[in-house]
Amino acid sequence: MKLTFSGEVWEWRGPSPFHFVTVPEREGGMIEAASGLVTYGWGMVPCSITVGETTITTALWPKNGSYVVPLKDAIRKAEQIEIGDSIELAITITV
Repeated sequence: MKLTFSGEVWEWRGPSPFHFVTVPEREGGMIEAASGLVTYGWGMVPCSITVGETTITTALWPKNGSYVVPLKDAIRKAEQIEIGDSIELAITITV
């Protein structure tokens, strides 16, 4: 499954800050439909994401009826992504 969408980067301030993009509702529903085939626990969905010229592997996190995409430092630094930026992501989930 391949999905492309854009979203705003936001920060979760915890003991260790994390940066995310929320998956839009429509795409979240498509991921949910396939999640039972690929999840490895806690509803996490393994995938690869591409932003600009950078691709990394990660896992989508379930949140509020959809998913969020964690943006590792490697991709944020390589693509010069800041909190509040609107970015386009391509997600690949192997089913």
